[in-house]
Amino acid sequence: MVIIKKSALNTFGTKYPDAIPALNEWYAKVKAADWRNHAELKTTFLSADYIANERYFSNIKGNHYRIVARIRFSSRTLFIKFIGTHKCYDRIDPATIEQE
Repeated sequence: MVIIKKSALNTFGTKYPDAIPALNEWYAKVKAADWRNHAELKTTFLSADYIANERYFSNIKGNHYRIVARIRFSSRTLFIKFIGTHKCYDRIDPATIEQE
């Protein structure tokens, strides 16, 4: 998969250094993936769930953090829309959020 907005991972890792190993693992798995649909995504990330508008969330670092991404399976492209704590996730609308 092609990952758009990888800089968001680096920025988040600067603020939450304990998340860096988990973010690197997530990135490596996504980069190597060739998902064609949600079912295939779930074979890599069991916690991945569909939100809306081609958006999915995945838990990171044992459920400490969440990533919301828009995935276009047909073009093998993943757009990072949000990375944050569960507390921050609870304050957003994951169907419309855009990464700053």
